[in-house]
Amino acid sequence: MTSAQWGLLLRGRFLAFEGADGSGKSTQISRFQAWAAEQGISLVIVREPGGTAVGERVRDILLDPIHAEMKVRCEMLLYMASRSQLVLERIEPALRQGSCVLSDRFVGSTLAYQGAAGGIPEAQIRAVAEVAIGGRWPDLNVLFDVNTETAMRRMSPLLDRMESKGAEFHKRVREGYLAEARRDPKHYLVVDASQTPDNVFDQLMRGLQAWCTTLTPVAVA
Repeated sequence: MTSAQWGLLLRGRFLAFEGADGSGKSTQISRFQAWAAEQGISLVIVREPGGTAVGERVRDILLDPIHAEMKVRCEMLLYMASRSQLVLERIEPALRQGSCVLSDRFVGSTLAYQGAAGGIPEAQIRAVAEVAIGGRWPDLNVLFDVNTETAMRRMSPLLDRMESKGAEFHKRVREGYLAEARRDPKHYLVVDASQTPDNVFDQLMRGLQAWCTTLTPVAVA
């Protein structure tokens, strides 16, 4: 696929990169960013929680180990509050301008962490998400999947509040992600993240290319 074809098909598209802590997701975001720059593709990268002045304050609360007593329902609502601000302030404007937007996590993370691992019913999370994001779901979620043992070995020893929840919690997170991908294969690309970064990126790009061939270019303002 040529640079022009990539640029046309990714114009105005919303991608979310998902995966458990230790999946190597951040490495692949950096690689995709470099690739997009080489192709001349306008790419806006945002992160969750955070990405806005309001969201960064929420991020500090959510990830600080001092808030160990935070209940999962409160946790879910704080993620959604940060996400709502991110959609309105960063994501929607960038999409309207024709950029490809890549979010480091989105609703898929809430379904996995606070849903499958935390116990909040999926239907409740989706109902709150509809209010928070106003229907702005990703065009494609890329799930970087790796077994829990490997992911735990890759984590920094300086764990934040979410990373420090333990192996059993992170196992449920992985299972939740995979279940979501099975339920909605049209909007999920699963990448085996247990391999080398080069091999993972190759899988990512082959999967994206196959997905792009199913698309019709988006008309943007």
